[in-house]
Amino acid sequence: MAGLTGWHALILLVIIVLIFGAAKLPGLAKAVGQSMRIFKNEVKSPEDEGKRPADGPQLNETSPEVRAQTDSTKSNPQP
Repeated sequence: MAGLTGWHALILLVIIVLIFGAAKLPGLAKAVGQSMRIFKNEVKSPEDEGKRPADGPQLNETSPEVRAQTDSTKSNPQP
């Protein structure tokens, strides 16, 4: 077995076109590219993770709405 040759790639391309249709191929390629980009960003080295700011609240942070609600219940305890 010599591996994937040009003829094998051509046959695979024809099968993919037959299955998905020519109209859906650009959207499929775009989705695969976006998925690969997301995967590559998630698999960055640990040293890069400390440099990038976190998206969204941290797990140990309380949202301002919840903090305000708990502060008001602390100042006005119900019997």
